[in-house]
Amino acid sequence: MNRKEMFKENLKIGLEIHCQLTNLNTKLFCNCLSNYRNSLPNDNTCPICLGLPGTLPLLNKRAVDFASMVCIALNCKIPEKISFYRKNYFYPDLPKNFQITQYNSYEISSIGYEGHFSIDDDSGAFTQMANSKPSKSQIRISRIQLEEDPGKIVYEDEKTSANTYSLIDYNRAGVALIEIVTEPDFSSSHDVRIFLNDLINIFEYLGVCDPSLEGSIRCDVNVSLRGGKKVEIKNISSFKDVEKSINYEVTRQRTMIMHDMEVQAETRHWDEKRKITISSRSKEEEEEYRYFPEPDIPVILLGGQSFVSSIRSQMHELPNERLQRYKEQMGLSTHTANILANSKKISDYFEESLKHYNSPIEISNWIVNELLSKINEMEKSDASKGVVIDLAAKMSPAMIANMAKLVSEKGLNRNMAREIFAKSFQSGEDPYYIVKSMNVEKISDSEEILSLITETLEIQPTLIDQSKTNPNVVNFILGLIMKKTRGRTNPQLAIKLIQDVLSSKKN
Repeated sequence: MNRKEMFKENLKIGLEIHCQLTNLNTKLFCNCLSNYRNSLPNDNTCPICLGLPGTLPLLNKRAVDFASMVCIALNCKIPEKISFYRKNYFYPDLPKNFQITQYNSYEISSIGYEGHFSIDDDSGAFTQMANSKPSKSQIRISRIQLEEDPGKIVYEDEKTSANTYSLIDYNRAGVALIEIVTEPDFSSSHDVRIFLNDLINIFEYLGVCDPSLEGSIRCDVNVSLRGGKKVEIKNISSFKDVEKSINYEVTRQRTMIMHDMEVQAETRHWDEKRKITISSRSKEEEEEYRYFPEPDIPVILLGGQSFVSSIRSQMHELPNERLQRYKEQMGLSTHTANILANSKKISDYFEESLKHYNSPIEISNWIVNELLSKINEMEKSDASKGVVIDLAAKMSPAMIANMAKLVSEKGLNRNMAREIFAKSFQSGEDPYYIVKSMNVEKISDSEEILSLITETLEIQPTLIDQSKTNPNVVNFILGLIMKKTRGRTNPQLAIKLIQDVLSSKKN
């Protein structure tokens, strides 16, 4: 079903994105390491994140800063003060039997609210820009809240549903997490996928999260069709599966409506193996969590506009800002600028290359048209399937800059330059070394070119007489010289010298 057909069905999709602030050093309320992934089970814990009696949480100030950066990037309002609440529920991965989070029922307590993320209708891609005015086509951000991550349940055999027991690893408990809740403004699974990809790009540019880490970004989806009840889909492991789960759930709900069956408000889990959603439990209501203010954490006064200005001064350039700079200041095409700016790793690689040779258009062409093409070929090949290849590991920024410099300074033709690039990419040797070993530098020495012209006319003396009536003889002689030197001769200089020689012969 295409986007227009989905919209006709009054499809409403909302997202709840959980992003770990992995670039913090410590957890949200204690000094345990934020990076728990290399620890033995339950080794990265302390009395605070285990919720032992008598312990008191101490808020990580840097977590507040990181969360505020995300709020600014998504055009959210940041309140004068924030507070925390206890969300009470009983589950094995929650050591305290409550989660410290934020709650906006009684007052605005979350770190950000009423944001928006604009959609570029012409390109079909999402763009964000701080302080931009909301467009008529936009995704509203209901709130962004700061909370602690629960522990992790490890099943006996995750490949089957027949588990007789499970284990609990509390290493993750207490890791700083932001939850981004959108309004149900999406009308297609494709738009959801684009939104999530752009959101990851923002996290990377801000430096708050490493999305490549397992479990660092998780997404729950809420789907309703034709004004029906909302169904939540959880346990989605990848953005590809987010798209697939939405498509499946739309089909399921549509089929039920066609057969006059009522769609229940419930929580369903995504079965990754069978690619279907499975009913898990009825949807909880807010009052079931018995929210109440966290007594051990006082209200935090942020500082108003001075706080926002301070946070903004710490923020790195956002993707949209970098995109505009590439187009307006460097003169890159929209297509090239988008490819570079839509990946921080590629964009940083480009920026580093410019430090070695400041030629944005030439360097960007080598990156986009040659380097990325070869990287994509390698990643798609059977031998490298599933492997993400690091650009700099295959060809350093200095090497790609040298490729651009060679074309400019040595006057290499494009075919020869591509041959040198391929050799450099394959061997890891610097292009300058390859040019020297191949002896392919452009011949611009007048004496050497005159010698070639003389030699050619001695072999074919009739060309002198033919040149008196046929001006194309000059190009013919140039072609012979180019063939002999494998295209290395400077064509402009050669043409002038051929004309001078023929003119002297005529006289």
